[in-house]
Amino acid sequence: MQSVKGSIIDDQGKMNNFAIEPTVYVDEENRTGFTPYAEKLNGRLAMIGFVSAIAFELLTGQGLIEWFTNL
Repeated sequence: MQSVKGSIIDDQGKMNNFAIEPTVYVDEENRTGFTPYAEKLNGRLAMIGFVSAIAFELLTGQGLIEWFTNL
């Protein structure tokens, strides 16, 4: 087997482009409960929801509660 710029060519002349595999690691950070990851995610989703509610009100001229009651 010979190596050519990250690829390996076997004895039959076939090139294997996927011979170099990425390093596997285990993320030790706990992603459940009140972790910094969960708090950041919840904060970002809340910001998206708040901005979406403001954009909805600007586009329709009425708030979400008013819009739901007039359905």
